[in-house]
Amino acid sequence: MNGLLIAVEVEFRKAVASRVLGATTIILVLGLVALTVGLELGVRSGNANVTAQLGPLAARDGWDRMFGLAAQLTAAGALIAFGVVLSWLVGREFADGTITSMFALPVARPAIMLAKFVVHLAWVFAVALVFAAILAVVGVTLGHGMPRAPELASLGRQVLLTVLTGLVAFPAAWAATLGRGLLPGIAATIGLVVCGQVMAIAGVGAWFPVAAPALWALDPSAVTGPQLALVGALAGIAAALTVRSWSRLQLDR
Repeated sequence: MNGLLIAVEVEFRKAVASRVLGATTIILVLGLVALTVGLELGVRSGNANVTAQLGPLAARDGWDRMFGLAAQLTAAGALIAFGVVLSWLVGREFADGTITSMFALPVARPAIMLAKFVVHLAWVFAVALVFAAILAVVGVTLGHGMPRAPELASLGRQVLLTVLTGLVAFPAAWAATLGRGLLPGIAATIGLVVCGQVMAIAGVGAWFPVAAPALWALDPSAVTGPQLALVGALAGIAAALTVRSWSRLQLDR
């Protein structure tokens, strides 16, 4: 446990010292907010193209529509950002050649990998809170009124959606480990996004962990508890496989 705590502290300092997390946070949050506002204003103005693209979501109104827009954008945009950052957290050790020095450290490599997951989740949670807070302010600014109990519940689902999306990105860490670099992890993330979109269109998204969180955020009755729990199962399996791969790393491979 002491080794894990030390590893978490070191990984946290490395992440803070780098500009990657800060820059990604700004780009991701502002990008999601800008797209949400843009689509909201597009529907309000009666833009036929925007209305057609949004489908049934365009028929919603007020907070309900804005949260729906945010959920759809989070499912794809945030997943890509989270996957890229997690790929960077893992892949840079191989790209920079620092992985070789980890064989001489007193802290075990599996503990170091677990620490990377902890730092990743802490960052994801921070992003979720910041995005939700800005979303609430934007909603009031757009004239939706002060959020009441139903809106606060939707805001809570948005926070949980963002966190679940961060868990869905876990396979990127395993791909980055197997591929010994950033690009395999990024490729895996893009693959997850594409698969999620296809499964949602096919009507089986509730059983697919990548698509289930967004469907649940849009309509809690559309996804059951066991279906949503598959997100945790996916993250757990991906984390276990990644940690196992780190424990079996060899200097010549």
